[in-house]
Amino acid sequence: MKWNRRVLEVAADAAVVLLGTMIYASGLYFFIEPCNMAPGGASGIALIISHLTGLPVGLLTAAINAPLFLLGYRYIGRDFMWKTVLSVLSFTVYYDYVLSYFPVYEGEPLLSCLFGGVLWGIGIGLVFMRAGSTGGTDIINKMIHQKYPHIQLGKVTFASDAVIILASIFAFGSLESGLYAIVTIFVCTQIIDAIIYGGDRGKLVYIFSPKNEEISGRIMQKLDRGTTFLRAVGGYTGAEQRVLMCAVRRNEYYVVKRLVHEIDPSAFMIAADSSEVMGEGFLPLDAHK
Repeated sequence: MKWNRRVLEVAADAAVVLLGTMIYASGLYFFIEPCNMAPGGASGIALIISHLTGLPVGLLTAAINAPLFLLGYRYIGRDFMWKTVLSVLSFTVYYDYVLSYFPVYEGEPLLSCLFGGVLWGIGIGLVFMRAGSTGGTDIINKMIHQKYPHIQLGKVTFASDAVIILASIFAFGSLESGLYAIVTIFVCTQIIDAIIYGGDRGKLVYIFSPKNEEISGRIMQKLDRGTTFLRAVGGYTGAEQRVLMCAVRRNEYYVVKRLVHEIDPSAFMIAADSSEVMGEGFLPLDAHK
């Protein structure tokens, strides 16, 4: 049973990685390459070199990734790397030998940016969700995210692509290429974060009120959300008090806000965005395992 479960898990990982890579490659081929953009990553470098030399993008992407495989294997692990190798090899085959039979979109560049960014983000997000990568700077991004997990992957990806965008401006001889690439990456990173973190983004609410007991009861009754009391000491008065803390989904935050106002209009409340909430009532702890 344990062996069968592992086989099913590997098969699911491979299927999602292949699907994500196919979507990612499609966005690059149909929308991004025709507009002479290089939005970043190994594929962005490959697009620049291909523009200058005429060499196939898929093959160039594989060549750029080869030395990075060793780095990823050493610092991230075998499980991560087999998915990355699968993604890179399937990208090469799909991009150079399958998509070449289809026509590309050569219309409005802004539409190319938007649709290319959406497909690119969906593809990379799916691969990331299965603890893999599409290679290139994704390997480096994953290493950074492992060391600093509080930094969202989309933001790490955006930062690592800045140099490639600058290089593309000179390679394509157009400032617009770089500007369109920035739009594409922005859309892509929003999609990545929405896929990885968006399922249970929420609000973390801290409530300071002498009526916190009543507020807690109403929150549990109305929203079926657990609450926690934290011991706190006032910085000015030195008086001890209990702070009410509660994690809710974004669409539930306004209900909490209304309840607090109804019970204690003079309450002090702090609400912070939470990129991901996991546990009972939210996303399972092993959701992205």
